[in-house]
Amino acid sequence: MKHFIIAKFKENIDWKALLPEITELFDAGRAIDGISDVIVHPSCSSRSNRFHIMIEIHLTPEGLENWDKSDVHKTWKAKYGDMLEGKTIFDCE
Repeated sequence: MKHFIIAKFKENIDWKALLPEITELFDAGRAIDGISDVIVHPSCSSRSNRFHIMIEIHLTPEGLENWDKSDVHKTWKAKYGDMLEGKTIFDCE
């Protein structure tokens, strides 16, 4: 399955400057049991009504459980959660 995290940063956040560290954080997710790939997609649009980043995680149902408990997930929420204006989570086959 695929797990998507689609996020929009607050107006005062330089999200493009954060991309290398966010990518490094999510790359560590590949070591989690049940996760086969992680892709960070930055937006190519500067329109104000667009979200800024989409993280695509390929995983098994067990991998999703492991993701939810992982240090990577906890760090993402703790470090970047307050920087976000909005977030959407979407899972599909």
